[in-house]
Order: sequence, then C-alpha cells, then structure tokens
Amino acid sequence: MRLARALDTGQHDTVREAFAVGRIHLDQAQVIVDAVDDLPAELVDDDTRAKAEEFLLEQAGEHDAITLRRLAKRLMEVAAPEQADAAEAARLEREEAAARAAARLTMSDDGHGKTHGRFTIPTHHAAMLRAALLAIAAPKHRHAVNGAGAVAGERRPGPERLGQAFCGYLERYPTDRVPDAGGVAATIVITMTLDSLLGGLRAAHLHTGETISATEARRLACEAGIVPAVLDGQGRPLDVGRERRFHTKTHRVALALRDGGCTAEGCDWPPGLCHAHRDVPWSCGGVTSVASGRLLCPRHHARAHDPAYKTKHLPGGRLTFHRRC
Repeated sequence: MRLARALDTGQHDTVREAFAVGRIHLDQAQVIVDAVDDLPAELVDDDTRAKAEEFLLEQAGEHDAITLRRLAKRLMEVAAPEQADAAEAARLEREEAAARAAARLTMSDDGHGKTHGRFTIPTHHAAMLRAALLAIAAPKHRHAVNGAGAVAGERRPGPERLGQAFCGYLERYPTDRVPDAGGVAATIVITMTLDSLLGGLRAAHLHTGETISATEARRLACEAGIVPAVLDGQGRPLDVGRERRFHTKTHRVALALRDGGCTAEGCDWPPGLCHAHRDVPWSCGGVTSVASGRLLCPRHHARAHDPAYKTKHLPGGRLTFHRRC
C-alpha cells in the first residue's frame, strides 16, 4: 500500500514503468522509492534525484533487494558526491538517535529457574556484545583429548553456547564499573549458612529474593564478583566476603601459562573460558595464590563444588571427578 501511494504521486514514474513491465520486482521497487525519497531535499535537486533513481534501476538488473538496499545507503556518492559525507553523517545520526530511542529490554521469570527476555539495542552496541560473547564462546578446539596436538580450527558457537557465554559475561563483569545503588556497588549478595558453604545442601538466597542451590552458591563465591554473606546456625553473620579473595589478573595470566586450560582430565577448554579455582576452599583455610589455584571450565568447576562428586588428583596436576556412591 505504501509503495502504491508513492508510485501514484508522479515522482517515481520511471520506477512505476519498470515495475509494470517486469523489469524490477516489488521489493526492489520499494527499496528504490525509499532510497530516493530519503535523499535530503536541501542537498539534492530534482535532476540529481532522477539520476539517482535511474542508477538504482540499472543496479536492480544485477542485484536483489538486499544488495540493492546496501547500495542505496551509498546513493549520495553517486547522486551528489560533493555532499555525500554531510548527507551520510546526517543519515547515521538520525538512525542512531532512532535506535537509542527504540532501545528496550524485557525480562520475565518463569518460576522454574529460568528468565526469558527480549531486547532491542543500537546495532553498534549489538556489535560490542557479540564481540564479547564470541570471545568467550568460540575457543579453538584441539585434536588431542588433553589439549595437545594441532589446533583444529574454531567451531562457530550456537545459541546454547552464546547463552552460556552471556552468563559468564554477567558473572565476570567488574562490579566496580557499575554505578552505586543505595550507596554500595551494585553487587549481588548471596546469603548462606556455614554448613552450606562447607558442603551442605541448604539453599542459598540472593539479596534480590531469588533462591539458588548451595552448589551454585559455592561456585559463584569461588569465582564470580559476588559477595558471600555466611551465617551461623542462629542466622547471625559470621563473615561477609570481599573481592580481594578472588584471583587477580596476574594470577589468571600465571594460571593460564601453567595450566594451558581446564585441568580436568580429558577437557580441552582454553584458559579464556575457565574459572580460577582453589584446591583448598577458602572456607577450609585456603589462600588465593597461583600455587593453590588451578583452572577449571564452568562444568568441571561446578563439579568441584558439588558434594555429589568426589575429586581425585592425578599425577601431572590433572583432576577427575567421580559420582559418590
């Protein structure tokens, strides 16, 4: 309907004629009309506009609507080269302003441990997010089981792996770069009993009201930028964790050089996707150092804190996990 109205104005007679004789398709006609109408009136006169339209009609004989739309974004370089930079800057600013105004994020908890959401963000912000997630989710896979041998190339991550990467991104984002909320850093506080920290099963609670398993709480307290608040049997605070308990960037570099990736037997996850884990948990007197630490991928890190699994140390610094009987 929008195209029909545009063709009836008398300003796109060449497009209407080309469409009538089958020279261009419907979607191509729409692209051409939209591109010509978007040319800035203050920079382009009627003759230049007509030349631009004829140029796109010629290109339509060789390109589909998708490619034609990309060409149309550079139309000012053909129609009025001397004004192209100014016109493109104005177009980009309009698109960016519209994208910022259209930014949306919705999240809905389904009540079963999952939150679903949708978002609309500017394209350049999406590029930033995509680059970060791909850096986390796209490791180089090795031929050998234990990480030795030639690199087999990179496997393009699917939705599941990108979802896991997004979770890792949120866990590792530095909270000191987030604005304070209520006078303190916008950090998640996990409340758990001492018994749960030492291996018990009682659930832990986020200060925002959600509940998570003791296993997940122990994993997060070991790696992520959260604050564990430990309570005694009477519900009285015993200790509130601090960020200094986590491995520093220097520790992470040293662990990556030493371990080369996940130290679980048979796992080939690279250092960039691994968590720093203490062999002796902080709750049992463990310290934060390279000597007492190791790299584990998220799956094996979860097992290291899961009381259902027993950890066995192998010669050479590797670990295996076996389900307890």
